[in-house]
Amino acid sequence: MSRPFILGSFILGALLIQGIVLYFLGQPVICTCGYIKPWEGDVSSSGNSQHVADWYTPSHIIHGFILYFILWILFPRMSFMQRLLIAVGVEAAWEMYENTPWLIEQYRQQALAAGYVGDSILNSLSDTAAMISGFFFASVMPAWLTVLSILGLEAWVGYSIRDNLTLNILNFLHQFKFISDWQSRL
Repeated sequence: MSRPFILGSFILGALLIQGIVLYFLGQPVICTCGYIKPWEGDVSSSGNSQHVADWYTPSHIIHGFILYFILWILFPRMSFMQRLLIAVGVEAAWEMYENTPWLIEQYRQQALAAGYVGDSILNSLSDTAAMISGFFFASVMPAWLTVLSILGLEAWVGYSIRDNLTLNILNFLHQFKFISDWQSRL
């Protein structure tokens, strides 16, 4: 068997483990509404984080950008596929952790996530696929364009829903009242 085939099999295995762990954490396979939408644009709906893509999908694309650059710096001699395997493992681990009861409760403390129940398995796997797309993008585009893309995605999502990856991290580390007040006015 070829090395890319073996690494690709490990990536699929990581995704399978991610789905199985989420299933045993009690997350639904698809939205409990019973149907699948390609896009859920209402951040406050019960369908948020339950369908294929939502306003938090760009955050996962950015994860791919960041993971690509970190792994490129730390492991310059490692093949692209090996770095991708590590990135998928990191993202899958994050997705499993993100859907633990403890972290779901932490998210609920934020203004925009009061009704958050975790991701459906479909949404979580789609988030990992979004990270993979960001990883590929960062591997072929100049660094300046990737950084510009991060700034653009963060500004677009921040303007559209008053939340983004940066605000999520800040609110997770410490609840800033001015951010919470601003977000609750949406």
